[in-house]
Amino acid sequence: MLTALGLDSVAESVYRAMLADPRGGVAELVARVGVPRQEVLDALDVLSELALVRPSAEHEGRMRAVSPDIGMEILMARQQQELIAQQQRLEASRAVAAQLIAEYADLRPATSSPGVEQLIGIDEIRDCLTRLTRDVTTEVMSFAPGGAQPAAQMDASRPLDEQLLGRGVRMRTIYLDSVRNDQATVEYANWMAGMGGQIRTVPVLPTRMIITDRATAVIPVSSDDTAAGAVLLTGQGTLTALCALFESVWAGAQPLGGAAPTSSDGLNPQESTIIALLAQGHTDESIAKRLGVSQRTARRIAADLMERLGARSRFEAGVRCVQRGWLTE
Repeated sequence: MLTALGLDSVAESVYRAMLADPRGGVAELVARVGVPRQEVLDALDVLSELALVRPSAEHEGRMRAVSPDIGMEILMARQQQELIAQQQRLEASRAVAAQLIAEYADLRPATSSPGVEQLIGIDEIRDCLTRLTRDVTTEVMSFAPGGAQPAAQMDASRPLDEQLLGRGVRMRTIYLDSVRNDQATVEYANWMAGMGGQIRTVPVLPTRMIITDRATAVIPVSSDDTAAGAVLLTGQGTLTALCALFESVWAGAQPLGGAAPTSSDGLNPQESTIIALLAQGHTDESIAKRLGVSQRTARRIAADLMERLGARSRFEAGVRCVQRGWLTE
């Protein structure tokens, strides 16, 4: 199935049919694929845009499918470019989120700014979240950075999540890719999916965040100590921006139930992110924190990448990444 590479089921079927019968025209494709003529024509437009079909040199007016080895290379290269573009958008979104958090970092309880309520301490934060989840009617969207989730936290969340999903509330959660290596978190995510929840992962997340009914959002004042304080935001403009941030990250995230995709160079999103962070000068400690892994794991992944590149230093690794197209200059 090539849907993971951006090809829908009809376009994939048409591509396969053209490979099986290179001399067939549109009529033969309609008969073989079993869909209306217009859908076949639309699929041919998609395949043409992806450079998977080209005009036949032998039969004027006909299209022919490129060979699978070339076609798959084209799709993989396209996906790699999309991953790089998504990473750039995520970095831009993180900067916006960081600026938003900074604007509210100095708020005090007496602040009377409309649409902003400061929550001091873990008890007040938990009380607020309990109230919000009790009153939610349609949707919960959340970022859950920090890597593997504590077992006690998941046990405490299970009854509430079950209640919300039982009420028909749509729940979408984005974890870090690193949770894929934690069996307890994966089992909890699979349980959520079985109840109707949706779980995806990305290499990095801008902040911890919970949005309910697209009307309220809770974000920490400090990403270094999320229990110290948070702000409850209800301003329409702020919520519009935060919902857009979530949707942008969600669109580029991968379902937890499937394997993390790899580029044509064999890089998974986590490895691509480490390369980008190293190029930006981040330390092992900073990289580990962003990815939700231990410093030892971050160093191991970086060392593996250097070995694959045949580099003896991180500077040399950066040069070779640019040469291979893993990193833009």
